[in-house]
Amino acid sequence: MRGGTVQINWHDLQPVLTLDFHPVSRRLATGGGDHDIKIWAIASDDLDKKLPTASYLSSLSSHSSAVNVLRFSPSGENLASGSDGGGIILWKLHINDDGSEAWKVHKSLLFHRKDVLDLQWSSDGSFLVSASVDNSCIIWDANKGAVQQMLEGHLHYVQGVAWDPLGQYIASLSSDRTCKIYANKPQGKSKNMEKMNFVCQHTLVKAELQSHDDSKPTVKTHLFHDETLPSFFRRLAWSPDGSFLVLPAGQCKYSSEVVNTAYIMSRRDLSRPAIQLPGASKAIVAVRFCPVLFSLRGSQSEGLFKLPYRAVFAVATFNSLYVYDTESAAPILIHAGLHYAAITDIAWSSDAKYLALSSRDGYCTIIEFENEELGQPHIVSGKKEVTEANVTCRNTKPLTVDSMEVDFGTSEVKMSACPTDTMTTPPVLAKNSTLGIKEATERTATCGHAEPLKADSMEVDVGASKAKMEANPVSVEVTPPPVSAKKSASRVKEVTEGTATCEDAKPLKADSMEVDVGASKAKTEANPASVEVTPPPVSTKKSASSKPTKKRITPIAIN
Repeated sequence: MRGGTVQINWHDLQPVLTLDFHPVSRRLATGGGDHDIKIWAIASDDLDKKLPTASYLSSLSSHSSAVNVLRFSPSGENLASGSDGGGIILWKLHINDDGSEAWKVHKSLLFHRKDVLDLQWSSDGSFLVSASVDNSCIIWDANKGAVQQMLEGHLHYVQGVAWDPLGQYIASLSSDRTCKIYANKPQGKSKNMEKMNFVCQHTLVKAELQSHDDSKPTVKTHLFHDETLPSFFRRLAWSPDGSFLVLPAGQCKYSSEVVNTAYIMSRRDLSRPAIQLPGASKAIVAVRFCPVLFSLRGSQSEGLFKLPYRAVFAVATFNSLYVYDTESAAPILIHAGLHYAAITDIAWSSDAKYLALSSRDGYCTIIEFENEELGQPHIVSGKKEVTEANVTCRNTKPLTVDSMEVDFGTSEVKMSACPTDTMTTPPVLAKNSTLGIKEATERTATCGHAEPLKADSMEVDVGASKAKMEANPVSVEVTPPPVSAKKSASRVKEVTEGTATCEDAKPLKADSMEVDVGASKAKTEANPASVEVTPPPVSTKKSASSKPTKKRITPIAIN
């Protein structure tokens, strides 16, 4: 594995807000604050072992404002892009006589009243769903360029949307601190086809926090950060097989302390989180799954999933990247200190060779994996295996995620409330031991002219067995970010004041999770691979990052 920040002028030193890989080729599309979409060819030099290179191919320049999101259709024939102002453009790929590629405007989708922040295609490429600052999601018929259905109900910006690859659900995540799960319940038929009709099935707002003191009543706490989270995006994602959904921007509140986290939702029960990912020192803003499923390695027994294969996914905080797989509890890779401004998007190449990040500092990071470094690709035997391979927890008794309390027969394992800036790992337990959480050790990346960057870290002590698991981010020497004299106008987002309500009558409770408890008491260390990172060059120009002007609203859950 190798990678780092690619030192090229991606978008005239303006923030790079989104990126995506073509599903067939290794073309990378990026969108930024300069109103353009740019297409790049990603390549590697296997002889010199240098960083991957990005070669400019073309620009798509029909947007009149910042491009917040772009996604290729599953076939790769179309590209959808959403921008400030509410405009969505569908681009179609054309092959010229000389064999060169050209992307031309196919349709313009105009119905959103305000900025489009996220979008995703349906698995067959016939429809797409978009999320906007106007508090709504819209399902579009890509062939007709018309509105198929409007999904309303959020009371603040909708900052992330994800379409179930099996076509049954759409999930949206908003800064009103709610996640809505829409289920397709067709009504009637049109031209011998069932007419699509998505209705809100679940609204996730709060979960019960169990108190360790039995005399105190249970407390309900919000699952997600409020609108003061300094990010335009909360990009959620389904696994390639549709078996589970990962939600960013999560938080666990213990007394006055807040721990950042992400939630994993099982397809079998989308009314509440099944698993809580480790907490990071910064809020999680994006999740993206690798499109390739891998065969089981069989070397890990502490995994939180029962799947016939391994799924790999990347989780991005403001300043760090974590890569997980479903066979191990700890991250398999951690990168920190890669950028000087917030990470905005994540993309995987179709062959799992490249993982790319975009950032508001105007640069992108590309990480290259060696052949089969992530594992052997898994060959799916049939649809039945995909649809039935759901998240199955490895414990016979229920677990309340909020208090992280697990019972194993007569022994009781408790996870104490985690303070801010700590990394809470999933249970990797020795038998009859108590899992304690230590404060994370801060690692810094030194900079000659700027403030040091803090990296996320993780350390866990396992009771009497003294087993430890550490995941230490890379510490690299970096130079200051580029400074531009240009002043870009900050984007001002209008806020509609309101009160968020919960549509479910019952309070949301966390799901159960099974954990394998091994008898081994050996000391274990999990160290992510380190990589040499080359930072962006110093420039005399100064780039101003745009921040929205927001009014605070207070969501209320109705029981």
